[in-house]
Amino acid sequence: MRPNLGYYVQKINDLITETEKTGEAMHPYFEEVRQSLDEKKTISADKIAEVEKEFQKGLAKYLELSQAITALQPPVKVIGIHKKLEKSFQNYVAGCKEMTASLDAENGSIDEVAFNQSEEKQDQATEVISFCIQKMTTTLMK
Repeated sequence: MRPNLGYYVQKINDLITETEKTGEAMHPYFEEVRQSLDEKKTISADKIAEVEKEFQKGLAKYLELSQAITALQPPVKVIGIHKKLEKSFQNYVAGCKEMTASLDAENGSIDEVAFNQSEEKQDQATEVISFCIQKMTTTLMK
């Protein structure tokens, strides 16, 4: 059975929209940690616990979205780029997991090196994801 192009495009659009919504919900928490690290300010253990809890919720959603991307059957002409999207999204989720792990609410600390590395990993994955979406769009709309 051939994959339905309209269904595929709609599902990818829905998954990317849901990814963006999840990221937007977590962004204020990320910014708070980023700012405290940049300004060398301490952040309370309670605040770290709150951020960690929000990151865990976001991570759970990202894992769900990653599984949905993997489950999709892409049209033949975008199989390669879909696989690249799938791998990049998995890398993004791994970066999110690493960022969440860099928060230690129990001890009221943040592993700054791990936090920064995970942010870089997410940024790189985001660039590839954006490239994949652009490439898919141009390929499928020809």
